[in-house]
Amino acid sequence: MGVLTEQELAYLEANLKRVANEVEQDIVGAEWSEHCSYKSSKKFLRLLPTKGKRVLVGPGYDAGVLDVGDGYVLTVHIESHNHPSAVEPFGGAATGVGGVIRDIMSMGTRPIAVLDALRFGPINSKAKSSAKSRWLFKNVVKGIADYGNCIGIPTVGGEIEFDASFEDYCLVDVAAIGHAKMQDVITNRAEVDDYLVLAGGSTGRDGIHGASFASRALEAENRSAVQIPDPFLEKLLLEATMEAIQHGCVKATKDLGGGGLSCCLSETSDNLGHGFQVELSKINARETGMTPAELMISESQERMLYVTDSEKLPKLRSIFDRYEISYSILGKVEGHQDLVITHNGSIVASMPSSLVAHAPLVERIARRPEKLDRLMNMQAPKYTATNLVKSLLTLLSNPTIASKEWVYQQYDHEVGLRTVAKPGATDAAVIRLDNGKFVAIKLDGNSKHCYLDPYQGTLGCLSEGFRNVICTGAEPIGVVDHLQFGNPEDPEIFWTFSQAVSAIVKYCKFMDVPVVGGKVSFYNETGRGPIKPSPVIGTLGLIDEEKWITKLALGPNQSIFLIGETRPEMGGSEYYEYIHGITGGQPPVVGLERDKENGSAVLSLIRNGLVSCVHDCSKGGLAIALAEMAVAGNTGLRVQIDSVPNTCTRVDELLFSESHSRFLIGTAKPDQVRRLLQSKEIKFAQIGKSFSHSGGSFELMEGKKMRISLPLSKLENALKSLWNIMG
Repeated sequence: MGVLTEQELAYLEANLKRVANEVEQDIVGAEWSEHCSYKSSKKFLRLLPTKGKRVLVGPGYDAGVLDVGDGYVLTVHIESHNHPSAVEPFGGAATGVGGVIRDIMSMGTRPIAVLDALRFGPINSKAKSSAKSRWLFKNVVKGIADYGNCIGIPTVGGEIEFDASFEDYCLVDVAAIGHAKMQDVITNRAEVDDYLVLAGGSTGRDGIHGASFASRALEAENRSAVQIPDPFLEKLLLEATMEAIQHGCVKATKDLGGGGLSCCLSETSDNLGHGFQVELSKINARETGMTPAELMISESQERMLYVTDSEKLPKLRSIFDRYEISYSILGKVEGHQDLVITHNGSIVASMPSSLVAHAPLVERIARRPEKLDRLMNMQAPKYTATNLVKSLLTLLSNPTIASKEWVYQQYDHEVGLRTVAKPGATDAAVIRLDNGKFVAIKLDGNSKHCYLDPYQGTLGCLSEGFRNVICTGAEPIGVVDHLQFGNPEDPEIFWTFSQAVSAIVKYCKFMDVPVVGGKVSFYNETGRGPIKPSPVIGTLGLIDEEKWITKLALGPNQSIFLIGETRPEMGGSEYYEYIHGITGGQPPVVGLERDKENGSAVLSLIRNGLVSCVHDCSKGGLAIALAEMAVAGNTGLRVQIDSVPNTCTRVDELLFSESHSRFLIGTAKPDQVRRLLQSKEIKFAQIGKSFSHSGGSFELMEGKKMRISLPLSKLENALKSLWNIMG
């Protein structure tokens, strides 16, 4: 049976004007699950700015499509596989990669890169929960690596947070980008008597009720809801699909993801404005005795639906035969508006496609949590200057901040020959496009900030994403979001969701950058409780000229400038939480005008050839960002921290505050940099200089006092903590 509420069943039967049978209830139960229908969030998502000069296809399709000039497009989509990965991390993560790749394929574009944003509980203690988090972390990374490496698509970047709210759980977000000529984009069209072809993997009982499983709290393992990955079949399906598109065989196509055929058929039929007649006995079933409901809601992987006509059907079949891909002709496009499902010739379900595809929306109550006032007014911890060196090294070894080399060395990030910079070399991944331009893309989130203030925290995620792509020399052109929260039936949790959406609306309208796609994931909680609010923002930027691509490594004899002001905004900082064990304080506030002006100034510096390296200040603050630049370039530095534009009253605030809108730059042309920045009327300062030789020390001074002096080797060793933790 499906998981319809009493009210939803009454709504369904009122519209059908009859009793819905069990198969129909299962079909609608899958489509109307929170995971597939967005019934709690759709009202808010409609507020997002989705139009723009480059937007060809926005939210609501398998992927967003952006015009990148010269007759080429970029596609982008983001998905999650949280519940499945928490139960079976290797398979859950791997199938998450496969699903988002097929979403890109569904638009007629070739996937060219994958990124991931991951969340786990703490991994660096002897506690039993820490051991489980390490197991989840290890196998999620292996699942992503194995799938991407096997299919030949580079995993080029990502972001990872560790926090106690993710204990016994994990968040696995995967984004993919695709690239093609504009003429190859599938526009989804159909005529009566066109054929419906299901191709790819066989249909089994894996993934049964997967969408429903993802639409409630994770209270018990349900391994039958986890799908089984096959990247080698996906590779064949990818090449066959691209060839079929080149031969004009595909009029419409869609991935079979959450909800299986139930969602795929109803959504495609509704989108095309035509009914479908489908015979389930035609399906290539993996197991005998599968019921009509099981065939409709199975989420077996590596399957896609294609719409083609009688003229092109023989060619499509020959392509599948040559790649040895199984396929079934399920049925035809009809002149009516219904989804009609038969099994061995008998009708087992017949409903209007629009009814199935559009769940009745749910009105949720939103209420601000009372605890936030207490948390945000929490007293600052005691501070002594003698702790600064220890704090810096401890933060550098914090798994959230430490080098992620242990992760990305498992990924083939150069396959396909498009990756311009290795992971860790730039603040965002940079990928070469066929028109001579480059795309920069980064995923960012900060659950600690969002827990204390979901509005400002989400603004901060957007600000960080924009800063990261700007640091590579790219102009932001689009955003995708993945909004992950606990149970939306809890008014306090739903309030945090509504605040996050409001922040995205505000920021993207102000920056005039559209939201081109996204995902909402609710019910991310276990018996321990809900996760912290965890919006993840994917930011895309475009670089017109290769000479603008900028890395973060500091070189010798560079003058170091800081753009932006540091303020005592310590709430949710890694310093408060990881060093002092404090959850509270005032999180950073984003000034939109300041954010825009500072980013614009950095792009001007890059495009005028005035900078050698650029890095943003984010998690861990100024001291961490300086250390990362120094280690990346194997070049020591000396910085006068009292030169930093700030309103802080304590040195630890100055070094570890996570104030937004700040950039560090290295330059051999300090006078020209100063003149340009002065003309922009923004806050900046020349704060130090790198040494004239490789290696050396990391020195932070206040007046004539040496606050921190460490050899680069100590910083580098601290940053390698994941190797020590994970082996």
